[in-house]
Amino acid sequence: MQIKWFGQSAFLLTSEFGTRILIDPYDKLLGYKMPKPIAADIVAVTHNHGDHNKIHVASGNYMLVNEPKEYSHDHVFIRGFKTYHDKVNGKKRGNNIVFRFVVDGLTIVHCGDLGHLLAEDQIRDIGEVDILMIPVGGKATLNGVDAVQVMNQLHPTVTIPMHYRTKALSFVGTLMFDKVDRFIEASGESSSEMSVLNVNTNNLSQYSGVVTMQYQ
Repeated sequence: MQIKWFGQSAFLLTSEFGTRILIDPYDKLLGYKMPKPIAADIVAVTHNHGDHNKIHVASGNYMLVNEPKEYSHDHVFIRGFKTYHDKVNGKKRGNNIVFRFVVDGLTIVHCGDLGHLLAEDQIRDIGEVDILMIPVGGKATLNGVDAVQVMNQLHPTVTIPMHYRTKALSFVGTLMFDKVDRFIEASGESSSEMSVLNVNTNNLSQYSGVVTMQYQ
């Protein structure tokens, strides 16, 4: 499986079978710009905010995944779990979906704009995690310290931080999000940086720890 990061919470997963999964697409955002159109077979939207739901950037006869339920398509199995964008059951920022994707024998969990620690039943239902994609920028989502707690709840082999400040963001963006450094330091994990992550069941352990992705 190949993983690319387009900034914020947007990823493109491409399976060994060639199935393309676009997650949380935006259009233009605080200095980021999505390449478009992006050919996709599956488009997943974790919540209906403008930096996560711009499905018009995708092309093709794709399946839209935007509810906390089960889906399957082209050897990809997906389950969504209802969560919240804040620590007060969505009263401030609404609902959020954590998606679990099973692709090429790997389990990838994308947390969207998760804003709280997970409950015991959520941890149990999500199950074993190979790759965790988690927001760490704070302000409107988990901050670095809280994200480490969720990471420790799920025990992934690889953690990919997202939704944080990068050099590509405008000045406004630097005010809205923390840098990734706080999360990496709090995690105590080894870290590496990748432009594109090519991962499978055989080489997963080579990337153990935190993998920061370069904005495409």
